[in-house]
Amino acid sequence: MPRGIADIPELRLEVLQKFVTKFTVDPDLLLMNLFSSSNSPSDLIKWESHEGSRGMTPFVPPGAPAPRTAPLGIAEHSARAAYWKEKIYYDEEFLNNLRKEGTESEYMDSAMRLARDMAMLRNRSNRRKEWMFAQMLFSGSFDYDVRDGYKATVDYSIRSDHNVSLAAASQWDDGTSRDILGDIIDGKKKIADDCGGRVDYAVMNSTVLKYVARDPDIQALLQKTTFGRGDLFSGNRDSIVGVNPRVIGQLLDIDNFVVYDEKYEVRAYLTSAVTADSTTSISVEDAADFVAGGTLKFVDTSEDTWEEETISSVDVQGGTVTVSTAPSTSYKAGEDYVSMIRDFAPNDKFLMMASRVEGQQIAEYKQAPFGKGRHYGQYTDSDWNWDPEGVFIRVQDKGLPVLYQRDGMYILDVA
Repeated sequence: MPRGIADIPELRLEVLQKFVTKFTVDPDLLLMNLFSSSNSPSDLIKWESHEGSRGMTPFVPPGAPAPRTAPLGIAEHSARAAYWKEKIYYDEEFLNNLRKEGTESEYMDSAMRLARDMAMLRNRSNRRKEWMFAQMLFSGSFDYDVRDGYKATVDYSIRSDHNVSLAAASQWDDGTSRDILGDIIDGKKKIADDCGGRVDYAVMNSTVLKYVARDPDIQALLQKTTFGRGDLFSGNRDSIVGVNPRVIGQLLDIDNFVVYDEKYEVRAYLTSAVTADSTTSISVEDAADFVAGGTLKFVDTSEDTWEEETISSVDVQGGTVTVSTAPSTSYKAGEDYVSMIRDFAPNDKFLMMASRVEGQQIAEYKQAPFGKGRHYGQYTDSDWNWDPEGVFIRVQDKGLPVLYQRDGMYILDVA
């Protein structure tokens, strides 16, 4: 298991030369801020979702009773709210020997350090919330822990004609018959036909933007002679850095053509030793967020060294991550860990959505109560121990994204 922060000698007063805090600045999280939040009376969240909204009131003779109608395409859903939390412990020896960065012997006030680390915990908690929105919008479902050894799945029941995987020949990266402009127009029309919504958001990462920006049909439409003064490339045409996504959004009549490259780290400590040049099935404390095809980073915490291998498969239930080639160094259980970096917006997904249909948001975040004080939303606290002296800091949150208008979004698997 990971060491406590009080056990890290490199942070003690007598050895610390410089310490850079990376996570006190709020991450640039997009998805969880697109929709509003409200409180649920319990952790069992129930909601109704809709499909369609194009009905029209019928004619009737004067004096006749009004005919009955009902919302179309209603589906009932329920799921337990997801709950997540973590904490850090500091003993009094550690807090009394903190050293201020940039000095040789100046003491760093423990309250300042606790505040900075609390900001780190808050940001980590927000990334988990952002992850849930990303799974809802780009995958249509996700799994989460509800009890020790038990997981729940929330499925948002997105129809297959709104969650489309392109055939190999039509894929945007190297399909011989790809039609990127046509695929986007088809998705916009599908949303408009099914629920009357106007697509005002398209979300992708830079990998998918590269496919769009280099498409010959889109480049032809964006030439100055045919598209006023708007130019797709503000710099080097061979580099994605110079691409102006707003120009593409203007061409496609999508108000928010968003390139979203925020990432998150998945980390898990080893639960069994890894033998150099031998072990390919890696046992970890939690394999849930690793994915096949990604890059697994092995970190030796005592030597401060690392190496990377490609993930070939993941067994969530078995708690193993299998790599295609065994690492060249041995690693210790309970001390060393593996990690990977993932994008909130996947490398193979292009999302379009009408964020509102008939004036109503298509999704919402439902906050659920937790703790003895029935807290709602992200909650931080601390607990001071008397003997032995020390302090815990903690962050908690509980809730679930819900999707009300299932046909207000269109997911394209493009590669």
